[in-house]
Amino acid sequence: MTLSAAWAVLDIEGTLTATSQVHVVLYDYARPRLGPWIDEHPDDPEVADAVTQVKKLAELPESAGTDEVVAVLHEWMAADRKAAPLKTLQGLIWQHGYARGELTTTLFGDVVPALRAWQRAGVRLAVFSSGSVAGQIASFSNTTDGDITGLFERHFDTVNAGPKKEAPSYRSITSALGASPGELVFLSDVPAELDAAAEAGWQTVGVARAGEPYGDAAFGPHRTIGSFEDIGLRA
Repeated sequence: MTLSAAWAVLDIEGTLTATSQVHVVLYDYARPRLGPWIDEHPDDPEVADAVTQVKKLAELPESAGTDEVVAVLHEWMAADRKAAPLKTLQGLIWQHGYARGELTTTLFGDVVPALRAWQRAGVRLAVFSSGSVAGQIASFSNTTDGDITGLFERHFDTVNAGPKKEAPSYRSITSALGASPGELVFLSDVPAELDAAAEAGWQTVGVARAGEPYGDAAFGPHRTIGSFEDIGLRA
């Protein structure tokens, strides 16, 4: 299968990496560090704003302490809630972990060869993930294929674009990239995300990787691949 596109926008979890990379490796790294990170960075505006947002969303009193805030964050992690303040704090912690060499992102083996081939064919690469932009960049800085941050020109998350299962988010990205909807292709393992992208006029490709949560999902009208080796992209 070969498609023409100006931009390929990629999901991460289940598409570029195994779901366990996030739900096991990264979550286990962040979980015990949330409280200490909050306490050690009281003057960081990004941290302070995230804590304020947690209290507001969880309807905690302004006087709530770190333990109460962390309890909410742990509940959200257990429920895999895509809450912006949680993603912000996780991203900062992961960024620190990658910089110290304590974290490495394990990519599927077919990912980097395909991305480089698409780039050589004139396709520009971007990411749209529920993880924060800071977390995305950090995760690509130390991978099993080295530092691949240079492959991606743009990064989008639920803060600067919106929820991944809603069409307006993809319209926002369309505007940000300065392209027409038909020039964009979104690759994801989540059918509902592909539905939203298609509603916004994008081309879509479902990534059904064996052993992943959506490996046996029904992708309906979306083109579906089991590996990046199954698709070619060119400008």
